[in-house]
Amino acid sequence: MTTPELLSDEELDQLGELAQAATPVPWFVRSLDDGHAMNLVAVSTTPDTGLGERWPNFDHREILAATLVQHPRYVDAADEWWDENAQFIAAAREAVPRLVAEIRSLRSQLKASSSEDRSRGAN
Repeated sequence: MTTPELLSDEELDQLGELAQAATPVPWFVRSLDDGHAMNLVAVSTTPDTGLGERWPNFDHREILAATLVQHPRYVDAADEWWDENAQFIAAAREAVPRLVAEIRSLRSQLKASSSEDRSRGAN
């Protein structure tokens, strides 16, 4: 496995800006169903009720993304990892800003530690 390239400060800025501009958290995975979008797996601003609501018993304005719209076949990943993909998207919404903040904090700590080491070496 190759090591991914480290993110630049500019890329961290871009990720932070993208997260800031996105629909506010929290995001949830929902399993919905209807005669038009059979077996809809979606990322939503409201939690799943477990009822597999059929349209019009759910508000389409709460849906942020879909990883499966089976009928007609609008969204249907070949690997069939609809649920896993939806879970990742929903989790990434909260994780990305936290990861950006942690990277910035660690870089700041590393820079401060490096400065201290150079100061001690000059004495």
